[in-house]
Amino acid sequence: MNACLELVPAAGPRAADALLSASAPDEKNATTPRILDWPQHDRPRERLLQHGAHALSDAELLALFLNTGRPGMTSVDVARDLLTRFESIRGVLGATATELRRFGGIGPAKAALLLAVSELCQRALAEKTRDRPLLDAPQAVEDYLKWLIGNRPNEVFVTLFLDIRHCLITVDESAKGSLSRVAVYPREIVRRALTLNAASLIVAHNHPSGGVTPSASDRRLTRLLTEALALIDIRLLDHLVVASNEVFSFSRQGWMPA
Repeated sequence: MNACLELVPAAGPRAADALLSASAPDEKNATTPRILDWPQHDRPRERLLQHGAHALSDAELLALFLNTGRPGMTSVDVARDLLTRFESIRGVLGATATELRRFGGIGPAKAALLLAVSELCQRALAEKTRDRPLLDAPQAVEDYLKWLIGNRPNEVFVTLFLDIRHCLITVDESAKGSLSRVAVYPREIVRRALTLNAASLIVAHNHPSGGVTPSASDRRLTRLLTEALALIDIRLLDHLVVASNEVFSFSRQGWMPA
């Protein structure tokens, strides 16, 4: 019996490449870690749903918002790097879009998401200070101010205008300055207080260089504001010096002018 032979063309370079790619593992995919490859009990989302958000670290919580990582890194790895770069979760959520975009792995969509989360946190803290006498909620005021100005890179002076029940009317950024100085004009604050029909005020400023010990000019400004407001029968209740994790209260220290 004659054998029937079939001529098979020699594999060219492209065919050889196709055969190699089909048989060899994808090195990029093989070396890029994925949270989905972790045991289920180690995955942040599953742990949160089973044990609650308190069971997750800052990096794991942040990773849930990032959702994806970058080549060679999971979203948790990227979150850890973000926390290192910006020093804290408040630092990350206080960063600008430009600062976030400079960080590898953070594109416009993720930057927008983090800015939205930051704004939601700020509004949630602001709600704690509304519709309740602020003299009865000093911790809520301090938490809000730490979030609002504690991580600002320049010195900022803010004023909380209160009604006759000591409930918040509004918060104004009364002045913005440099790293170490801000010019505050008491007459502008007095004019704004009259416009809002405020009964009392709380003022605050941050120290970007760190530390909350008031300077001599801080004490002088407190005295000038107290005297100017007293002329129109409005009380200055407190002056707070704010850092990212610390607040100095003139009132608590007994430093408010009589």
